[in-house]
Amino acid sequence: MFNVTGLLKRLLIGQAKRSEELGETLLPKRLALPIFASDPLSSVAYATQEILLVLTLGGLAYLHFTPWIALAVVSLMTVVVLSYRQVVHAYPSGGGSYEVASVNLGPSAGLVVAASLLVDYVMTVAVSVASGVDNIISAVPALAEHRVGLALGFVALLTAMNLRGVKESGRAFATPTYLFIGGVLIMVGTGLFRYLMGDAPVAESAAYGIEPEPADANLAGFAMLMLVLRAFSSGCTALTGVEAISNGVPAFRKPKPLNAARTMAAMGIIAITMFVGVTTLAIITKVHITDDPCRLTGLADCASYTQRTVIAQLAASVFGGPDSFGFYFIQAATALILILAANTAYNGFPLLASILAQHRYLPRQLHNRGDRLAFSNGIIALAVVAGALLYGYKANVTALIHLYILGVFTSFTLSQAGMVRHWNRELRTEQDPAVRRRHQLTRTINGVGACVTGLVLVIVLATKFTQGAWLAVLAAVVLWVTMRAIRRHYDQVSAELASTDPRAEIAPPSRVIGIVLVSTIHKPTLRALAYARAIRPDRLEALTVAVDRESVTDLKRQWEEYEIETPLKVLDSPYREITKPVVNYVRSIHRNSPRDVVSIFIPEYVVGHWWENLLHNQSALWLKSRLLFTPGVMVTSVPWQLTSAGRADHPAPRAPGAYRRGEPVREAAGTRTTTE
Repeated sequence: MFNVTGLLKRLLIGQAKRSEELGETLLPKRLALPIFASDPLSSVAYATQEILLVLTLGGLAYLHFTPWIALAVVSLMTVVVLSYRQVVHAYPSGGGSYEVASVNLGPSAGLVVAASLLVDYVMTVAVSVASGVDNIISAVPALAEHRVGLALGFVALLTAMNLRGVKESGRAFATPTYLFIGGVLIMVGTGLFRYLMGDAPVAESAAYGIEPEPADANLAGFAMLMLVLRAFSSGCTALTGVEAISNGVPAFRKPKPLNAARTMAAMGIIAITMFVGVTTLAIITKVHITDDPCRLTGLADCASYTQRTVIAQLAASVFGGPDSFGFYFIQAATALILILAANTAYNGFPLLASILAQHRYLPRQLHNRGDRLAFSNGIIALAVVAGALLYGYKANVTALIHLYILGVFTSFTLSQAGMVRHWNRELRTEQDPAVRRRHQLTRTINGVGACVTGLVLVIVLATKFTQGAWLAVLAAVVLWVTMRAIRRHYDQVSAELASTDPRAEIAPPSRVIGIVLVSTIHKPTLRALAYARAIRPDRLEALTVAVDRESVTDLKRQWEEYEIETPLKVLDSPYREITKPVVNYVRSIHRNSPRDVVSIFIPEYVVGHWWENLLHNQSALWLKSRLLFTPGVMVTSVPWQLTSAGRADHPAPRAPGAYRRGEPVREAAGTRTTTE
């Protein structure tokens, strides 16, 4: 039979890979950059916009803070990149911030980092995809009503690409990333050249004024400081995803730490250059953007006016309008990179979840690799949660952005504090003066990083908490508690299952009492009786429940006619119950002989259609579910395949996981199996 499901799976994710092929999936630096750094690289498309959106709450007068806020963001990014280069060299196993915090600050601190990062990875997917859709709508406003559908479609596409494996997704995403980098640098270079030549480009919104929010008009003192700090915290979205390379060190080619550190340096230089260029160009072109178009003065009809994003306005002003090739190129490249920025999370989330699962803080299924050697369960979990967020928030960037960056600065702060303790420990044993000086320098870098990112974390909390960041905090707390509970459960189960006296525990029971459940005499019942006899229990009996007196009388008569040697025991059931009398009888045997094992044999039909399960096996399933909770009882299903089961039994030539297990190819039913 043609296996449609298997064919669709292979078309979607490709042929399965053997475990030995894991080394072939390692990444060169040119592919690692778009895979792990697409998030911080793409953030230049909206980081400047977020700064301007906050500053314009007070009106145009406050836009003069833009260059100073941008300078603060650049300084912070420099410190963070330098700090994480130390993490890459010191902890190359892939745990990143989680491992640093766990080793140096304790398991609880490590879980805080892990919970924060997992939440932030989900937000990275949601914000990146929503922002990408925003840029598509800026180029084609008619698509505005399909915002949510587009966002969910892109999440599905990203999920499919990542299920194909890290290297394959890197190849697919490398070209758009480099096109975006090249396009932005050309746009910035062209705009600055025109400015120096005396032909400065002008944004389409430069002619519009901005009415300040009533609560933010005439700001002074502390209120103005809070507005600036809030704008700074929004601009810090440029730093999201910086830590992803430290989590992905195992995916690099050898020498892994060196290649990862170089990739991180390249990411930092490119991201800072583009962010500075875009911000400078936004100031030159006098981009005016607000959270509400009706606050723009000079518009004839604000209700029907669709604001273009900052990057769209810059492209239009530099390349000659919204109908120019350069405009559409930048919009297409920006939309692609913003959507592909989610790929940073698609690599960071499953890898971190795998490490947490290995440490028994998350379900162990998250540590399993799929057919393409990717952590498929983690990829799917990320897609489901991010898709739910996009649907719930209508793919609105402004609504989602407030949930963003809180987690990443929590991990930044704890990671750098952990690195300070790491270098303190190294310095206590290191005697070489040159090495000590190097350790002292890196400790200083990490110390500065911890202080600065800690300060930013406080600012982010103070400015974003009431605007929606509380939900991200709540999610991280719930996840932290859940991971602790999962670890406690795994520890309890391990302690419960640990063998204390192997010799005694493998000793056979005193007796095995076999019981075959019988409703009528037919082929399944006779097969169950035959199988029970073959096991040779110490005592064997057939058991039926007298729900209908006439049926039981007929059963006894047939039992005698067929001269079945196994004794038939009948349980009385005045209230026509089946499960309760059987369970009570079995438990009474166990109570009377605790060292005996009761083995229950249940005949079951194997059917080929889902609806047939509604017509058969209901009593057997209910009985089985109750008996499994009874100590000293073993339950054995004795299957009888109906005709429909034979029609449905068409196994695929290769079952899921067959490649990894090294199993031979299985031929279709009715043909010879080969091991050639």
